[in-house]
Amino acid sequence: MRGRDVFKYIREDIKAIFERDPAARSSWEILTCYPGVHALIFHRLLAGPCWRLGLRWLARWFSTIARWMTGIEIHPGATIGRRVFIDHGMGVVIGETAEIGDDCTLYHGVTLGGTSWNKGKRHPTLGNGVVIGAGAKVLGPILIGDGARIGSNAVVVREVPPGTTAVGIPARILSKDDEAKKPEAEPKAAPEVLDADKKKDFSAYAVSRDLNDPFVLALHQLFDHVAKTEERLAVITELLRGQGLDCGATGKADEPLDTAPLDKILE
Repeated sequence: MRGRDVFKYIREDIKAIFERDPAARSSWEILTCYPGVHALIFHRLLAGPCWRLGLRWLARWFSTIARWMTGIEIHPGATIGRRVFIDHGMGVVIGETAEIGDDCTLYHGVTLGGTSWNKGKRHPTLGNGVVIGAGAKVLGPILIGDGARIGSNAVVVREVPPGTTAVGIPARILSKDDEAKKPEAEPKAAPEVLDADKKKDFSAYAVSRDLNDPFVLALHQLFDHVAKTEERLAVITELLRGQGLDCGATGKADEPLDTAPLDKILE
């Protein structure tokens, strides 16, 4: 990568921050106060080029200096696309064979890690426009499709299809019905703003308040089904007793299941 391209990428990174962070006020503030920008500058300008030239120790030394300064560890062998935003950044770890596409957003505590001690590809590949929430762990040589979202604290060990949202431990893919509930991102005042389509697609921290773990949703549906079945069974039992048929002993065993405490646990 030529030096001219590096500075072009840095300008694009600053513009992307204006589009995705309502706290950004000026280019100078972003350039001087955003650790994600500093880490990317070290990677694009120093660590990455040294790694590609075969200066492996020097490349690792530059990445270590960047980690001391920013709290963000990017292996110099990682491939990072354009307009990538590492928000807050503390605790982010990006492994050697990780590949990050264009327009991706990573929040603090994200790990793009490997699960094998073997050489070769062992870290994730992110498509374009991926958003990974705080504390999420994406592990192994898996593909996260374009426009996918990974919820905060999720642990992803399998591929995520494009345009879907994964949440939970281990991460599960939300259904299309759940995705349809996602509200549009609220507009914000900034020198540079997203267009209407990007505002609709971008969700800070990857998950809105209406997107629940599909496992939890399934349990709620199961509880609702049990409650309705018990109501129907109670009506049938009363009809049979009215006909003089013995339907078993009455008492605590006949009381319906109280799902309220279970629902509260799963809220």
